[in-house]
Amino acid sequence: MEQINNIQVVPCTSSNYLKPFRVHYSQNGTMKSWDFMRTHDSVSVLIFNTTLHCFILVKQFRPAVYMCEWEKSQAEETGSEVGEVGEVGEAAAPPEEKGDAENHPQLPPASAGVTYELCAGLVDKPHLSLEEIARQEVLEECGYDVPASKLRRITSYRSGVGVTGAKQTMFYAEVSDENRVGEGGGEPQEGELIEVVKVPLHEAMNFAYDENIPKTMGVIFSFIWFHSNMLSKYKISTNV
Repeated sequence: MEQINNIQVVPCTSSNYLKPFRVHYSQNGTMKSWDFMRTHDSVSVLIFNTTLHCFILVKQFRPAVYMCEWEKSQAEETGSEVGEVGEVGEAAAPPEEKGDAENHPQLPPASAGVTYELCAGLVDKPHLSLEEIARQEVLEECGYDVPASKLRRITSYRSGVGVTGAKQTMFYAEVSDENRVGEGGGEPQEGELIEVVKVPLHEAMNFAYDENIPKTMGVIFSFIWFHSNMLSKYKISTNV
């Protein structure tokens, strides 16, 4: 997962996932404009394994996170502000890498772009319900076969409100080792390379608040939700 090489940054002229727009509008008599990206809504699933008393997360390399870390490292080297090192396609883009990252000190290690996340996926199948899409993601990414009817809706919220405004709907699923029918790992034909990770229940809150562990807000929120709503069911002491 962490052997990243041949990095190139080029302009994005078309995408199946993102479409940039600029909206002009008047607010209280003042003309304004705002740039935003249109993208798909998504679902995420907090998975709790009742056999092992642990949460099932996914771990994967995120190019956007990696490039933010690269830009930050360049700013620290040059003394410029983050975001001032150049435009994509110009000086800001790292040169094509001809070997492993550790052989090129100007590039952060690939681990800088790896994050821990909830099992999740895009809402891009109009013929399926949110529960059915979530069920497919749990099976593909984590290898557990859970009936859609067993998914409990936690809540929905807007993510990336300044850029995309997309909605994510979060579910909770309890699984056991008996539900595991595969290794997970995502769909290679879609470019996914996912590692399934177990977080013991008694370590969950420390995991959530450890800033040295790169994770999404969904992980933090869902662990807090579980601690507030489900913990008494299992009567296990957690480190808080």
